[in-house]
Amino acid sequence: MTAGEKIFTVFNYLFMCLVIIVMLYPFLNVLAISLNESTDTVRGGIHIWPRAFTLDNYAVILRYDSLVTGFINSVLRTVIGTVLGLFVCSMVAYTLSRRDFQARKFVSTVIVLTMFFSGGLIPTYMLMRDLGLINTFAVYILPLLASAWNIIIIRSFMDGLPFALQESAKMDGANDFTIYWKIILPICKPVLATIALFIAVMQWNMWFDTYIYNSANASLTTLQYELMKILQNTATSAGIDSVRGGQGADLVNRVSPESVKMAISIVTIVPILLVYPFLQKYFVKGMTLGAVK
Repeated sequence: MTAGEKIFTVFNYLFMCLVIIVMLYPFLNVLAISLNESTDTVRGGIHIWPRAFTLDNYAVILRYDSLVTGFINSVLRTVIGTVLGLFVCSMVAYTLSRRDFQARKFVSTVIVLTMFFSGGLIPTYMLMRDLGLINTFAVYILPLLASAWNIIIIRSFMDGLPFALQESAKMDGANDFTIYWKIILPICKPVLATIALFIAVMQWNMWFDTYIYNSANASLTTLQYELMKILQNTATSAGIDSVRGGQGADLVNRVSPESVKMAISIVTIVPILLVYPFLQKYFVKGMTLGAVK
């Protein structure tokens, strides 16, 4: 390499290291505060390592018996919602990508319009009530099956595939579903992995639908909803006492809403961090190829 190329390489590595530090520091700071004693955290100066290590902040969260139920429901809705959402969105996208589908432009326009206009909260609640979805697990899955944004991304990816693949398969006697299932889907792994990550993150982080539709049914609670309630309860000393079952007199002085908030943040993002590395190699490729069209 020439002297200029060496200088550029050095500055390039330094810049990328700076980017890594900027990206990692907020997460490490939140983790350090969540593992630090609240009274010590008030002094400030906590960066990427806890100064006074403690697990009291996580102990407050784990004291809730409903967290186990919420965790199971969150995992179920994430897995089921992601699988069914991928299936529905990819089927719609496949139909819209077919050049022989005469109404593809009209249907695409209608789908895009749903991204700009909605019925609103009250009409949506009335619709869920009339469909009998209130206090049911299905309310977590059915309303979120079809996403206009996800359909558009998958369709853009499929538009870049040679239509000759479908024509040749049809000449060999394959029907539309066989073409979709055995030919198109295997080729679309990058974009499907990308959309799967989108749907999984959305389903995992959802709590408002639990509050609106299923708050009266403790067996259908979700992890995010329970963590939200913990955060509200720890805003007062009485809330902490209720969590501790009457043993919170001493812990009121050791646990603060800010520390519990950081612990809750770690609990909510760790599952996604564990899943992301397995999808990362598909994520960038899926977004890039889907955006070319």
